[in-house]
Amino acid sequence: MERPAWAPPGIDISVPSVSRIYDYYLGGSHNFEVDRQAARRAMEFLPGLPKIMQANRAFMRRAVRYAVAQGVTQFLDIGSGIPTFGNVHEIARAASPEARVVYVDHDPVAVAHSRAVLAGDEHTGIVAADLRKPHDILAAPEVARLLDLERPVALLLVAVLHFLEDADDPHAAVAQLRDALAPGSLLVLTHASYEGIPLSEEVAAGTVGVYRDIRNPLVMRSGEQITRFFDGFELVEPGVVSMPLWQPEGTEDPDDAEAPEDPYAFSGFGGVGRKA
Repeated sequence: MERPAWAPPGIDISVPSVSRIYDYYLGGSHNFEVDRQAARRAMEFLPGLPKIMQANRAFMRRAVRYAVAQGVTQFLDIGSGIPTFGNVHEIARAASPEARVVYVDHDPVAVAHSRAVLAGDEHTGIVAADLRKPHDILAAPEVARLLDLERPVALLLVAVLHFLEDADDPHAAVAQLRDALAPGSLLVLTHASYEGIPLSEEVAAGTVGVYRDIRNPLVMRSGEQITRFFDGFELVEPGVVSMPLWQPEGTEDPDDAEAPEDPYAFSGFGGVGRKA
């Protein structure tokens, strides 16, 4: 297999990556055939996966605009993935030119591309770290350079917690991050769930099996289980809901344009909480 010029040296391009699979769902070009094969297998069970990802992105953008409207202009985006059009720093900067963003990912391709895209941007940075080790994130020099943790920060955990198994203790990771944030900080979260998927759980479980086979287990949690991640936060209306139902703004966002009419867009949950 020929290594593309954009692929960082040292990564195994024969192993699928959830970041690159996500990029494929969104119509991106930074993925390998092995990623596309895994994505197509997953879509055999859940053909609406691209619509789910579009709804996820549209929710993220609305939540970023909400944060800026609330006076929060610092963003810590963990599990940020491969940069695509309309990323957090672009949406935040459009609303507030002084917005500062730190992206965090453990995928070398996502980190390398973020560095290339963000080169020369003094208000945005990238950290190579894993959500399972919150201390490494909080202690990163880029976090210290760009974010003032004595002031409110919007913590984005968008489509990442469902890749942490219960054995990873994801609630403890979120709690450690929460405790490091100032009052008035926001938690922006989306999570996969069997609830809302317009198919039987038995059929949808086939997609979970594909992710398990590529050694990136996808953990489907209930709405009640997902709401637990907001312990210590006050939920912003309308609470933890299907992503298109969280403070919809209309169809000016290209990812919003058709998703609300598609039943797959209502799969999974999103919500925003404020630390008191």
